[in-house]
Parts: sequence; C-alpha cells; structure tokens
Amino acid sequence: MRVLVVEDELKIGEALRDGLEAERFDVCLERTGEAAFYRASTEDFDLLVMDLGLPGRDGLEVIAALRRNERRTPIIVLTARDAVDARVAGLDAGADDYLVKPFAFEELLARMRALMRRDAAQTQLTLSAGPLSVDVLTHTVTRGDARIDLTTREFDVLACLMRVPERIVSRETLAREVWNEPRTTSLDNVIDAHVARLRRKIDVDGTCSLIHTVRGIGFTLKTTTAELTH
Repeated sequence: MRVLVVEDELKIGEALRDGLEAERFDVCLERTGEAAFYRASTEDFDLLVMDLGLPGRDGLEVIAALRRNERRTPIIVLTARDAVDARVAGLDAGADDYLVKPFAFEELLARMRALMRRDAAQTQLTLSAGPLSVDVLTHTVTRGDARIDLTTREFDVLACLMRVPERIVSRETLAREVWNEPRTTSLDNVIDAHVARLRRKIDVDGTCSLIHTVRGIGFTLKTTTAELTH
C-alpha cells in the first residue's frame, strides 16, 4: 500500500513515516500544501494522511482541490483542530476520516485499515442487491432481465446505495461521493430530484419499490418488499 503523509513538523512526519514503513507501507513524506497537491495529483496513492496547518496552501484547500479534480484517494486528516466546526469543515472539504492530535498510532492504523476496506468494496466491478445488478465498468444496470438506462449522476447515486444495501445513505454522503461537494439546501433539492427520477426508472410495471426515503436523513435500498418504518 502506497501512502502519502503530509506533515509540516519534521519530527512528527518522520515518526509517522518510520512507523508506517515498519508496518510495510510504502510511504512518501511532504511538508507543504503545494508539494502535497502536486504529488497527490500526479501520482497514485492508496491513502493520504494529511495535516491541516500547512505552510502555503492549507490542508483544507488541498483536499477540496483534489476532490474537484476527481481524485478519490481516501484521506485521513490529522490535526490539532479539535472543535466540532473544524471537524465538519474537514469532512465537508472531502476528507474521509478525522483524527485529532495527539493520537495513538494504533488508532491511526485501525482507521487506515477501515478506509482501505471501504475503498476496496467501492472498487467492486459488479454490484448486486435483490433483483438489481450493476456493472461498474460498463455502467450497465438491469432489474431481472430488463435493462435500465440511467444518466451518469443517476448511475452514481444507485451505485452508492447498492454498495451498502439495507443501510441508510445520508444526503451528506451522496453530496460528497456523487457531487464532490459539501451538502447545501440547494443541493438537497438536486439530490432528491435525481433519486425521484431513479425510482421512476427502476420501479416500473408495478414492481415493488426498492429505494426508500428515510425522512430527514437520506435513502436506503431495500432488497425485500418489507415496508420501511421511519
């Protein structure tokens, strides 16, 4: 696994590099936001471990710019900013997880493993949930024997739901994973409109509804005909 560690404090950065290399990670270390952005934009990494308080370009700016450029590498933020609004800002910028300094190295490793498991699940080429089947490579969607034509956004929303069937996917998650943007009121309307169109295409000819709304939270893909009581 190739990891980019971005940390301006040399002792911390070197300690992280040495610890991760002892765990058999291939580690690159950068100390500025500009260098981190260039490296993460031009090379392939399995994971980014990113400090926020960087000289030059702030870590939040780097994360947001990478997400705008469609770089989907999982990112763990390491920072001394422990206020709730700081954590929210990091996640809204596109980070996948947040760890406050000082932290236990074992916890960092556990969070890295969790993110890599999730990323591996998201790279599945075929997704199945109940009567639905999705080929991620060809963007082919079928319900039973019937093929369903979707727009790119509709496909991405459906794939996001199908990766975790029977579980609730929040609007925040859809905003981040599909639109690469923080959730806003206006984006909620766009998300709801895409889900409504997706339902009309999937639930045809009197077939049972598969996508359900969980009021005030988000959506879930049910693989059975049982009613959702939320």
